Amino acid sequence: MGRAVFKDTWYLPRTLDDLGAHQAYVLVFTTLDCPLAARYLPVAAALAKEYRQRDVQFVAVNVGVEDDLVEIARQGVECDAGFPFVKDFEGSLSRAVGARYTPQVVVLDAQRRIRYRGRIDDQYRLGGVRPAATRDDLREALEEVLAGRDVSVPETPVEGCRISPPLARPLRRDLTYDDVAPILARRCQGCHGVQPEAAPFPLASYRDAAAHAAALAEAVADRRMPPWYASRKYGTFVNDRRLSDTERDLLLDWVALGCPPPRNAPLPENQQDGPHAAADAGWHIGQPDLVLAMPRPFAIPASGYVPYQYVILPHLFLHDTWVQRVEVLPGNRAAVHHCNLAAVAPTAGYEQARFITGYVPGGGPMIMEGGVGIKIPAGSVLILQIHYVTTGEATSDQTRVGLVFAREKIDKELRHFRCVNLNLEIPPHDPWYRAGASQTFSADATGIGLFVHMHVRGRDMTFRAVYPDGREETLLMVPNYDFNWQLGYRWPDGKYRFPAGTRIDCVAHYDNSAFNPYNPDPQATVREGQQTFEEMMYGFVFYTLDEEELGLEIDPRSGRVKEH
Repeated sequence: MGRAVFKDTWYLPRTLDDLGAHQAYVLVFTTLDCPLAARYLPVAAALAKEYRQRDVQFVAVNVGVEDDLVEIARQGVECDAGFPFVKDFEGSLSRAVGARYTPQVVVLDAQRRIRYRGRIDDQYRLGGVRPAATRDDLREALEEVLAGRDVSVPETPVEGCRISPPLARPLRRDLTYDDVAPILARRCQGCHGVQPEAAPFPLASYRDAAAHAAALAEAVADRRMPPWYASRKYGTFVNDRRLSDTERDLLLDWVALGCPPPRNAPLPENQQDGPHAAADAGWHIGQPDLVLAMPRPFAIPASGYVPYQYVILPHLFLHDTWVQRVEVLPGNRAAVHHCNLAAVAPTAGYEQARFITGYVPGGGPMIMEGGVGIKIPAGSVLILQIHYVTTGEATSDQTRVGLVFAREKIDKELRHFRCVNLNLEIPPHDPWYRAGASQTFSADATGIGLFVHMHVRGRDMTFRAVYPDGREETLLMVPNYDFNWQLGYRWPDGKYRFPAGTRIDCVAHYDNSAFNPYNPDPQATVREGQQTFEEMMYGFVFYTLDEEELGLEIDPRSGRVKEH
């Protein structure tokens, strides 16, 4: 049982050993669509909070064949669970403990022996609900286990949904590489090009895809790739990169068939066979009008921790400069984890900076159209905040920034505000620390998109709009935030409009427990700070003002407003 493998919401394989030593364990088997599981998860969440002080570890074990980890994590946020949600992809854990239904629970003692298996209580049933439970079966079992007594009722019947084994889906046997190449080009090669960007290997040719077929299939089966962390339940985003079910099935079938080659002769190795195959990891915004580079390369050691670096780029903007495309281009993508770009007065520090955009794994450049521009104020310089990671060998980086000046009349300035909490104080071992912040629109505005930034203890973040008429709307939930993939979430043009007085509430949770695989020190009290071992809560909201009609004619050679 201890070696049964499941996956957490970071997509990492785990076992019960990763939960650490506890007085008891409660495994709650669930799916996204079981109605009784939906009713009982809040009950389990309340019990978990009560018994956490007595060293009982709860875990929700998803056994839904088609349930994906983003939505599994969303279920945990919605029921305010505060304990791990994992997925039993292969069914090894459910088989090991004899779970047959959801929402069946299994109680293990400190030695991980099964002491109770059955229902939480008997209040909710498939055919109705009692006013109250006649017996709190799970509570009774826990009390007896914690007291060192035999469980008086070690097994109870469970009403719910029968657990189905993983599907053995029939393969589509007429596939060749010609069928999957368009999917790889559209969904994968933006990162997995000839010279991979935020990816460890290319997927730019048949040979590439066949050589990495096992890794490709695993990532696609788990829905880990392409990376996307927004719950599909909330919001609509134009940069949604998820595979459709058809695309996913085609890729998995192609790998299962042994990676059949193209129907015609394979292309020569040096001939491109996808739209991203010839990418040279250069500019994605076209040739910039202004390129600013770090004054000198930064030396990165082979190993160890590198504090955030702050680099002022050698250019003073003498006049307001309007740009519509901005890209941060690392000189060493393997060593640059992420990099933020901001405008700041030459004598000010980064905390007073005006954020513009950034480079993040899997992200893209800032590109504005339709008369919307980004203003770099007169008297500013650009500053980089760079998070470097070591790669196993001594190396260096000299990141550049490319700017494309506005080519059209600018009517609106891209603006943003941040929902920020600077008073974080996350206790040691706390798996579910809640933090919140709010901002209110002072004028009618149209939303552009959202961006989430936390550090390695960040667990989830939710944006909710509270409109002046009292209506509420969840705009975005990122239920399984991953520091390694900090993505932006961009709305369709004009879809989200916020009347003056609309309040944006932002709520985040942090996991300072030992189960968090990226936690540098579960025993630390964690406060707000710039370094990765500290924490941040920054919810960015990008927008334009509806009433703004600037009508600015811009000189495309300098980004300066034309004088008439």
